[in-house]
Amino acid sequence: MVRCLSGAFDTFRDDARWRAHMATAAFSARVMLSVCIALFLAFSFQLQSPMSSVTTVMIVANPAVGALVSKSIWRMIGTVIGAIISVALMATFVQSPILYIMALSVTVGLACMAATFLRLFRAYAAVLTGYTIVIIAAPAFGDPDGVFLSALSRLSAVVVGIVTTAAVFMVTSPRRSDPLIERIRAIFRDTVGYVLSRHDTGADAMTQAAFHARRAGLLSRLASLSDAVEYAATDNYDISVRHREIRAGLARLSGIVAAYHPHAVIASGHGGISDEQRSPDGLIADLMRDLLRASEHAALDEICATACLRIERTRQALLARAESDLSPRQLLFLDDARDLLSRLENGLRDLAHRGGRDRTLRLRPFMEWPTALRNGARGALTTLIAGLTWYILHWTAGPMMMLYVVAASSLLSTAPSASRASGLLAGGTALGVPAGLLCHLFVLPRIDGYPLLCASLCLFLLPGIWLQFSPRLGIGAFGYSVFSTIMLQINNPIHYNDISLMNEWVAILVGCCMLVLSFRVILPPNHRLDGARLVSSLSRSVRQLALGHSSLQGQWIVWENLQLQKVARLAMRLSFCAPAPVANLYVDAALATISLGRLVARLRHLAFDAATPGPEREQLRDALSTFGELTRRPLQTARNLREICARISAGHALTSLPPRRMEAIACMEQAERIISDIPDFLDRNGPIQWSDAYPRARAFLALPQPDGRFSE
Repeated sequence: MVRCLSGAFDTFRDDARWRAHMATAAFSARVMLSVCIALFLAFSFQLQSPMSSVTTVMIVANPAVGALVSKSIWRMIGTVIGAIISVALMATFVQSPILYIMALSVTVGLACMAATFLRLFRAYAAVLTGYTIVIIAAPAFGDPDGVFLSALSRLSAVVVGIVTTAAVFMVTSPRRSDPLIERIRAIFRDTVGYVLSRHDTGADAMTQAAFHARRAGLLSRLASLSDAVEYAATDNYDISVRHREIRAGLARLSGIVAAYHPHAVIASGHGGISDEQRSPDGLIADLMRDLLRASEHAALDEICATACLRIERTRQALLARAESDLSPRQLLFLDDARDLLSRLENGLRDLAHRGGRDRTLRLRPFMEWPTALRNGARGALTTLIAGLTWYILHWTAGPMMMLYVVAASSLLSTAPSASRASGLLAGGTALGVPAGLLCHLFVLPRIDGYPLLCASLCLFLLPGIWLQFSPRLGIGAFGYSVFSTIMLQINNPIHYNDISLMNEWVAILVGCCMLVLSFRVILPPNHRLDGARLVSSLSRSVRQLALGHSSLQGQWIVWENLQLQKVARLAMRLSFCAPAPVANLYVDAALATISLGRLVARLRHLAFDAATPGPEREQLRDALSTFGELTRRPLQTARNLREICARISAGHALTSLPPRRMEAIACMEQAERIISDIPDFLDRNGPIQWSDAYPRARAFLALPQPDGRFSE
């Protein structure tokens, strides 16, 4: 009790926590206002299922107006598609219940697959396709001739909910680009600060755990900010005209953050006073400090010109350093540093809208086929079990059970880990049963007008609305708030039937059990196998890029962003099945693989550039062809690269070679270093790829060796 009171007082003392609570309160108030208006309109229009409009409000509500608009549009699309399919299925299998259930199962499975593939709120089109089929067909199971009227009623309720929610949120929420632009400036400064921490020789060294946590946090924030930009582009003109440039700039910042891993080449040495004596680390650190000072109180578009000029001066200073007597490690770092400065400059121009070249760029989502197929099979199996249970038992509450399992299966397919989320969603839904019982026993019989009805409904929905964006309880609160509206059975007029209510509540609870059974017992996840597929996909992508088989040739940002999505999923999968040191080891190797791809892309540019001399082009093409052995014999690829470097340098000092030849040698030597560091990660027969039947298949779960190698 004392701890709760202390936490409550901390909320008033902490400005950040107070602002978060006020934002949650404002969102809850908007949702409840939307619920009241939508329910009033549904009653006024004499709709067949007025609570469907409330369910729509609970699903589409989002604090960001752009996200709400996008969610509403795709929900409408999914509802229309689902209505068409529902009428078609009922017309085709009206006299064949078994065939109808089988066809419905296949349709729901395909909808779950599509929901897994699609990004953001586009996935709701697939979710609502499967959900709408059942909710339209449920009233028509006893009277198939009424399926068309049921479809029109459902569409009417959805339209009422969508229009009401959009109107309330657009009127009560300010649509300004200033907060988003400020977040972009903040993430740029945080990225610059991260780079500074890796080159500031005078700063305290971060522990490995702190380094991994800071890097993961930055990459997560960059990904969420990219989604926020896409949402804002829906209803904000200033963002819509440049959202692709902004997303490209954020993708470049993600690439910069990802480039820092234990396998990267970092210069060493302490700098003096002048630029001629200062170490490469010192030059980069000075640049980052200048960028932090310049962007502290100024917008990115205001500092873009001077910042780009400062980056150019640092680039020239690094070129001058390359002509002096440096160690091979520092020469390799100089090549990386020049590439880093180019990416930083291009990213700043994209974010500041100054000469960005990525207005037509389309970042691609990663299609994880195994997960999509598994979610599709889960959705189809759950629907089939529920349908056959209803058919065999002749259960009058069977349609309600099917309604829940179809909707929940489709919603879970959009979650990063459907199996883990299934328990939370089922638990949140189950809490709606006692809440509905309390409402029907002690509240609804005592109300005599619409104001009391709205007040009672909002009181029971408030816990789910408030906790909906909690990191730990969000999916459970979402299940409670959405499916409680289905279980309350508020109609016009309300007919109290305790037997019918209990029957449908039991059907919901049985559906919860079926959901967990399908997602966690019958078709459980194999996070290790999923991680192995992602590891193999990363190494294959580098091989295809080198051999020219990649469809993303010439679009480096698209390729890099695609691989970063794989790394994010790999980190999530390994967090479920491996200790943190092992997961960090694999994430470091995955990011090193992306750096290897960057080197391959630069080698391809040199190999096919007309300005490169003919003999050197042939040698570079030989170097690229040796990547054909990368996934089978990675160490052989490293040896071949070392031999080609020796042939190109031909005994000359690196600093005496022409710039293009020196760049090619630097790229190949760095590639050789990375491959030699992570051969078991790149090998398609590495430890994580071993079969579960192999006695030592779980060896990769052991703590890493002191040298950080993958081999046992």
